[in-house]
Amino acid sequence: MENVSLFVFELSGLNDSVTNRQIYFGVALTSYAVTVFFNLTLVATIAREKTLHQPMYVFLANICINGICGASSFYPKLLQELLRDSGRISYTDCLLQMCGIYCYVFCEFTSLTVMAFDRYVAICRPLQYHGVMTRSAVTRLVALTWSFSLLETIIGAVLTTRLPLCGNRLPKFFCTNWEVVKLSCVDTTVNNIYGFLLILSHLLQTVLILLSYVGLVGAALRSRADRRKFVQTCLPHLVALLIFTLSNCFDSMFSRYGNGVPGMRALSNALAAEFLVVPPLLNPIIYGIKMQQIRAPITRLFSRETRVTL
Repeated sequence: MENVSLFVFELSGLNDSVTNRQIYFGVALTSYAVTVFFNLTLVATIAREKTLHQPMYVFLANICINGICGASSFYPKLLQELLRDSGRISYTDCLLQMCGIYCYVFCEFTSLTVMAFDRYVAICRPLQYHGVMTRSAVTRLVALTWSFSLLETIIGAVLTTRLPLCGNRLPKFFCTNWEVVKLSCVDTTVNNIYGFLLILSHLLQTVLILLSYVGLVGAALRSRADRRKFVQTCLPHLVALLIFTLSNCFDSMFSRYGNGVPGMRALSNALAAEFLVVPPLLNPIIYGIKMQQIRAPITRLFSRETRVTL
């Protein structure tokens, strides 16, 4: 695409749905600060406590780091827009935001798949667990989640940047690949095929997660000890998975079918932001509250900091 540096998108989402920007700015800033604080607290706790240097907690720390990256791809531009009220974003900034958001989405789902596999081996194959989930295996799995997500993101961005655009108005208050592709003047079959392949990839991950949970539920029903372990370690993962998946499904549904429905634009914008706001905010709370192994070190960490301050 020519003159990329001069091309500017109009973000109509905020103009359509936000009236009192000062209040929304305060809410967004608080949400961003709380999200970063909670996730950093969990990462710091896992890093400091040697008892938490286990595969499950390493994967959890990875999800928290990804949550910070996702929130940082979304909130800064939103806060800037709430202050400036320009309703505009450059092509380059839009592309960078889009890449950050999609990398977060892909990494989140891949991380949840890896965590489901880890819990399956831990509960259904306990004798083989330490042989399978070695330190090198954990390192490779974490590297896989990021490299696979970055690859998916880069391919999608390259396919989008080759498209000439016939418009510049985006219906949301942040950039998404689908909305940009819809502005194209030429055939987007290649982009649609790639999108279909992404859907197949994530459907495969969903099948792997479901198969893992079939085995986990079977093990929980057979043994009281496995049932307790399932509730303590798998239930938070399941809640996080449902929150993220449902948020993404609502966003996809309203992006494709909800824009033409009268009076649905504000609801569509709210649901579009949900998968960027809710999972990063709730993940550390869900895991921190539910898992005693994490709750106790966090309590000790803040108790120690309080004594030092006093």
